[in-house]
Amino acid sequence: MPMEQKSNTDIATQYPSIQEMINPGQGLKTPPVSPFFMDVTLRDGNQALRKPWNLEEKEIIFKRLLKLGVQGIEVGFASASKQDFEACSYLSSLAPENVAISSLSRAVEKEIDLSWEAIRKAPRPRIHIVYPISDFTIRNVLGISEKVVKENIIRSVSYARKLAGNYGEVQFSGEHFGDSLENMDFAVEAFQAALDAGADVVNLPNTVERYRPYLFVAMVRKVAESLPQGSKISVHTHNDLGMATATTVESFFAGAVQLETALNGLGERAGNTNTYEVAIALHNCGVKVDLDLQTIYETSRIVSRMSGVPIPEKAPLIGEDVVAHRSGIHQDGVSKTKDMKKGAYRAFDANLIGRPEGDRIAFTSQSGKSAIYEILMQSGISVSKEEASKLQPILKSISENYGGGELSIEEIKSELGKLRSIADERF
Repeated sequence: MPMEQKSNTDIATQYPSIQEMINPGQGLKTPPVSPFFMDVTLRDGNQALRKPWNLEEKEIIFKRLLKLGVQGIEVGFASASKQDFEACSYLSSLAPENVAISSLSRAVEKEIDLSWEAIRKAPRPRIHIVYPISDFTIRNVLGISEKVVKENIIRSVSYARKLAGNYGEVQFSGEHFGDSLENMDFAVEAFQAALDAGADVVNLPNTVERYRPYLFVAMVRKVAESLPQGSKISVHTHNDLGMATATTVESFFAGAVQLETALNGLGERAGNTNTYEVAIALHNCGVKVDLDLQTIYETSRIVSRMSGVPIPEKAPLIGEDVVAHRSGIHQDGVSKTKDMKKGAYRAFDANLIGRPEGDRIAFTSQSGKSAIYEILMQSGISVSKEEASKLQPILKSISENYGGGELSIEEIKSELGKLRSIADERF
C-alpha cells in the first residue's frame, strides 16, 4: 500500500528539525496573509518587447490578467508617450472594483499629473513613483547627496498623496534597492520617509540581480523589521542570474506582502519574476494563492504568441518537455506513483495549471522496461511485464542505432508484434 501523503500546510510543523537549521525569527511558518500579485506585464514586460503591443493587444493581455485573478495591474507608464497615456486611460476604464490599477512615474510632478489623469477613473487607482536610493546610483548617476534624494522622495510622494486624496493609492519604489548593501540605513530611512509622506506601499526592487537570493531576502527582512508593523512591503525582482523566483518566494516569507511579477517572466534583459513559478511554489508550500491557477497554461501560450517570445522547452511548469521522463530509474518511479498526489518525479499536478498532458513517458536508449509497459498500456495495448522486459534490450539496441533517439509508438508496437510472432511459432 502506498504511504499516505502528508499535508504541506505548514512545513515547519511537519519537520521541526528544519527550524533548527535557520536563524531565530526567520521561520518557515506560512505568513497569515495571501500574497498580493501586482502584475507588471503591461509595463515592464511590454517595454522590453521588440515590438510593443498596441491598444487592442494590451486589452487582450489585460483581460487575461483579470481572468487569472491578479490583485493589481500596472497598466503602463502614462507619461512615456501619447499611446501609453491613452492605453492607461482606456484600460483603467475597464477595471473591476477589486483590482488596483497603477501607472509608473518618475519623481517629477508633471509626470505624476499625467499618471493620475490617466488612471483616476479606475475604481482603485494607484500612482507609482520610482526614485533611486542605492549609494552607487546616487553618486554615479544622480550626482546628488542622500539629503537631496530624501527631499525629492518626500516632495514627490506628498504631491501624489494630495492628488490621490483618500480615493487613490500611492506606491513608492526605491530603485536599485538590491544595490543598497553599502547604505542600508539610508534605504530604510528613505522608505520610512515615503510612508510618512503618504505612501501606501513601499516597493523594494532588485533592479539588477547581482547576488545570491539570501542577501536580498535579508535586506527585505531588515526593512520589514525596521518599518512600523503593518507597513505594506512589495518586492520587484529581475532575473539576470536566473534566481528571481527564489528571491521573490523567500521575500514573501521575509515580510513582503505584495509581489510584482510578469506573465511568462517578460521584462527587461532576462525578464521579471515569472508569475506562474511564484504562484505554484507558494501553493506547494501551503500558501493560499488567490489566483485561478488553472488558467496558467492557456495564458502562457497566448502571451508567447502575442509577444513573439517563445517558451523554452525546459521552462518550468509550461515548457513542452517538463512533463517528459526518459531515464529508466525515473520512469519506474513515475509508474509506481502515478496515482498518488505527490509523484516521485513530479513537481506539480498538470491539472492544477490547466495543462492537458501530465507525466509523459518516452523510450530512448536510457529507458527501461517500465517505459515500455506504460507507453503500450497508455496506448490501449495490453502487454505483460514479462513482454516489456524482453522488449527492453531490443528497443534499446534500435534506439542506440538511431543515435540514442526517442522511439515512436509505432516502432514499439512493431517490435512487440515481432516478439509475439516468434513466441507463437515456438508453440
